[in-house]
Amino acid sequence: MEIEAPRIGSCSKEHQKIYKEWFDVADSDNDGRVTGNNAISFLSMSNLSRQELKQVWAIADSKRQGYLGFKEFVIAMQLVSLVQDGNELSHDILMGDVDFENVKPPKMEGLDELIQKKKDPSNSSKPDSDGNSPRQASITTQWFSSKPSKRYLSNVTSIQDGLKKLYTRKLKPLEVTYCFNDFVSPLLTNSDFDAKPMVMLLGQYSTGKTTFSKHMLKCSYPGVRIGPEPTTDRFVVVMSGTDERSVPGNTIAVHADMPFTGLNSFGTAFLSKFECSQMPHPLLEHITFVDTY
Repeated sequence: MEIEAPRIGSCSKEHQKIYKEWFDVADSDNDGRVTGNNAISFLSMSNLSRQELKQVWAIADSKRQGYLGFKEFVIAMQLVSLVQDGNELSHDILMGDVDFENVKPPKMEGLDELIQKKKDPSNSSKPDSDGNSPRQASITTQWFSSKPSKRYLSNVTSIQDGLKKLYTRKLKPLEVTYCFNDFVSPLLTNSDFDAKPMVMLLGQYSTGKTTFSKHMLKCSYPGVRIGPEPTTDRFVVVMSGTDERSVPGNTIAVHADMPFTGLNSFGTAFLSKFECSQMPHPLLEHITFVDTY
């Protein structure tokens, strides 16, 4: 009688104990599952390529839950071990005669140190020779370190995404700590990074600023004003929109998806001189004009 090999996810009691300890480290918020950045940080310690880790995640999270419970975590660890041993994650190996119950735990670089810190948190609070706690030192290192992180860079999908992450991880903590947003400028939001490049047209009245905008657009924008009277106290943002309309400044200044929320600090006197002109236009899909008159 042929005995079927243990299926993926099966493991010995000894390995289950090891994986439980690892799972507790990966599950930093103790909610019984490993998600998002926690999963990326933990799996990256295996030193597998991004493509290999994507395969591991896809197989372990076969139900597409977006997270790993303990059972799925064990599967992921077994798959990592197989890849580290030079195996390719194919249907044949997963459905073959691999003895998953005895697949040894993978090598995870730096995991032992994390486990030790979790077991003895008092070590992490002892001051160094200069009297600084490791937490203070780690924050300073995080802010001012010029060493690039391969793990961090591998998670960046675009320049825009990279700038967001750099600001959130490096600059924003400094701004909050030293109340930079209270004295200089507001904290940046996602809409500030997602906004299109802006070109502001400045100059004396009747020098062709609005005419230049019209020339670039090959048409007039909603609410355009051209006249002989000298007016130099208004700002009009000409940007892309689904239809042609003019929006008052105090309205767009409270829209979280627009990069103008910081203008609220200038008060209603300024916002009454500020407005937004929206229209569908191919050029405005790539750039925003700020006209002044």
